[in-house]
Amino acid sequence: MASDYSQILKDINGGSFAPVYFLQGEETFFIDNIIENIENNALEESQRSFNQVILYGKDTTLTDVIGAARRYPMMGERQVVIVKEAQEMRDWKNEDKQNLVINYLENPLASTILVFGYKYKTVDKRTKFGKVVEKNTVFLHAKKLYDNQVPDWIKNYCVSQGVKIDDSAVMMLSENIGNNLQRLANEVEKLLLNVKDGEMITSAMVQRYVGISKDYNIFELQKALSALNKQKAHKIADYFAANPSNNPLVLTIYSLFSYFSKLLLIHNSADKNERAIASTIGVNPFFVKEYLQAARNYPVGKVVQNIKYLHEADLQSKGIGYATKKEGPVLTELVYKLMN
Repeated sequence: MASDYSQILKDINGGSFAPVYFLQGEETFFIDNIIENIENNALEESQRSFNQVILYGKDTTLTDVIGAARRYPMMGERQVVIVKEAQEMRDWKNEDKQNLVINYLENPLASTILVFGYKYKTVDKRTKFGKVVEKNTVFLHAKKLYDNQVPDWIKNYCVSQGVKIDDSAVMMLSENIGNNLQRLANEVEKLLLNVKDGEMITSAMVQRYVGISKDYNIFELQKALSALNKQKAHKIADYFAANPSNNPLVLTIYSLFSYFSKLLLIHNSADKNERAIASTIGVNPFFVKEYLQAARNYPVGKVVQNIKYLHEADLQSKGIGYATKKEGPVLTELVYKLMN
């Protein structure tokens, strides 16, 4: 049965386990995190050496997996069989092997928790095999988050770790790191080591412990662009050019494309109420005034032109249709074009 990430984690952490999990899709953080929670919670540590089996797709077959799943636990109530990188198994399209899996899924062993981590790919739910998998397992299709979903994910993840985070810190993380959930989780873990009980994560903490410069980050670049502060924008661009490993051009272009795409949504929105705009572009109402200021400074024609400039800069940095340039000159030229 189809389920969502949060509900699966809630059940696992509450001690409620299903016989079979099939975790597929592009967002590997969700898959890895669920598997990690099953590894840590399904068995007592003393039982794991006897009753926890970890298999890897490229080194195993569906026959091996079902064989392991059909075994009974040793000196315990249950066993756990986890197949990591399950998409690497070569016999998924073999009809006989599919039928072997189907037969097991229709009558799984109650004492086994079987988990498939099927990353980057998806089973075809129109086929008999796909229909049985979706119906007879806890089935998760892990999709990449859209940019406007990342801030809420950061807040919820922090709450799940027992800490609150303010809006400025959320935006700084989301704008500088994007939708790389594993990296975001790693940075939150780093912050947790430095947060006292009852203390809220602030943008100052993010600057200090995540290593995002207070004055030279994508968040500040966007603010400078929105206010048409050319001196500050070029200063930040020069800093990025001098520190490319900490400020990859591809991430800068991606963030700016997202920013100007939001301005396009504002121009096309019939309702210019701040709360309505916040909902339309997927940001906290606290930040809407900055976007509205930017929309005033960048008419719709200029926004469309800037999105074109961003696309050209992306191609130029990759040498597609343009002579390849170093990241620094591409960025400084781009920032000039965006504001002129």
